[in-house]
Amino acid sequence: MPSLILLMIAGAFAYAFWNSSRAAAERAGVLGRNACRAADVQWLDQAVHATGLRVVRKDNGWLGWERTFKFEYSHDGVDRHSGRMVLRGDALVSFVGPSAARISEIRRGVDTSGAEDV
Repeated sequence: MPSLILLMIAGAFAYAFWNSSRAAAERAGVLGRNACRAADVQWLDQAVHATGLRVVRKDNGWLGWERTFKFEYSHDGVDRHSGRMVLRGDALVSFVGPSAARISEIRRGVDTSGAEDV
């Protein structure tokens, strides 16, 4: 009986980790799309790829995950460039990508119709 409880607890932790990983990947996708839109470049593959994961100490002193994502963009549809972003939780802490994109535009979501993505 105790082994079943331990198995259920391990399963709950695994599900929580998977769920937070998916949420971070979705957030990175939104940030990558916003960066490409702000820099007026084409976001290729409409996807981000997780390339790194590490444990870091957050501002409040607790341990948390820092995830690194890669995405690709193109200036003219022929060339292919790679961008990288680092998320600590939901917060963007580092961004390397289209040079015309400003961090404030990436975070709030620039849309040509005036509406904002979050």
